[in-house]
Amino acid sequence: MSISPSMSFAKIQDHFVRLPPTPPDFLDNADKDVDDETIRLALHVLRTERDALAHVHDLYHSDRAAQRSFNHAVNAIGACSSRGGRIIVTGMGKSGKIGLKFVATLNSLAIRSAFLHPSEAMHGDLGMIGPNDILVILSYSGRTSEIVSMLSYVPRDLPLIAVTSYKDSSSCPFFAQRPSSNCILLPAPIPRSEVEAFGVPAPTSSTTTALALTDALTLAVAHRLHPDPRLVFHQHHPGGAIGASVAQTGPQLMSEIAVTVQDVPIVVSRNRGADPTILDAILTAASSTSGWVRPSPDTIISPRQIQRLGRTSDLSQSLSSLGGEVVVEEGNWISIEAADSVQEAQGWIRSMRQTERGPSFLKPGTILGIVDARRDKSGVVEIEDIVTEGELKN
Repeated sequence: MSISPSMSFAKIQDHFVRLPPTPPDFLDNADKDVDDETIRLALHVLRTERDALAHVHDLYHSDRAAQRSFNHAVNAIGACSSRGGRIIVTGMGKSGKIGLKFVATLNSLAIRSAFLHPSEAMHGDLGMIGPNDILVILSYSGRTSEIVSMLSYVPRDLPLIAVTSYKDSSSCPFFAQRPSSNCILLPAPIPRSEVEAFGVPAPTSSTTTALALTDALTLAVAHRLHPDPRLVFHQHHPGGAIGASVAQTGPQLMSEIAVTVQDVPIVVSRNRGADPTILDAILTAASSTSGWVRPSPDTIISPRQIQRLGRTSDLSQSLSSLGGEVVVEEGNWISIEAADSVQEAQGWIRSMRQTERGPSFLKPGTILGIVDARRDKSGVVEIEDIVTEGELKN
């Protein structure tokens, strides 16, 4: 029967398929194998934790202070890793479990880290903290007594990062009596307390947000330190299903990870006729898809060196005044065959560094020139993308 304007609304309704409400009414679809109250509770937990993640996402999306703190944390961890230090992570209870996962992910991306249990720290494990390290604290309350006690014995000049519910670093007990310049707060609040949401104070939403925020921090640092974090992860995760999936694709070749030299932009001075400056190099690198730049057709500056130049106090300094370890001539690139696998290159570098003169030319900042079939160095790779910076400094 067709629908006509003269039909009643009830008659018209009969022509439409009735859809179930959203979420579905379990009682209207009884299933003896499904306990409706259990499913309702599970959906409530998932919805509450989803809302907690959305809350922390919105905070870092819109709050400039939170964004600055996150950037400071990425810079601090990157600097710590670059100088051979370790990221020491601490936390009690469920926050400690999140800390262990944080450490595992950092290590898989060649960001050296270790977990320090606050109680064990008071019985000798404080000795694992070195002068070049940084301490990351996970604690939703921001006032865990075991951590507060431990901090009394941690050097005051050691950089601290705290992931807590606090939004103001000046009120966080962990930072009391410590220089504010060494303290970074990463707020991870939740919109509803766990007691209010679930009736019990068991860490749920709070640990979910801490997990997500430390994942974000890890990947941001990895992209800061490694041009290709995927390659680094594969190098450090040969086992399990992930390792098997990588192995099925065959060994990765040096030619596949190299940056083509001809694609690297040449630095041009903003002042006609003048020598290019550090600022010119930084501006060129910002528009370079790889982060590499060439002061001249036969010289090159790597992304890591660009980062270091960005921290110099005199950006007007001429590139020609910099040493050969920064502006590296093609003749000083260490040749690696394009057809060599990454694993073969790693083995050769580690083997050569065992010789008497190996550490003198295979050191941090070394540029590997990838030699193609015509015997030209057509590609470049930073040595830190093949072996970890910690190995190169040992």
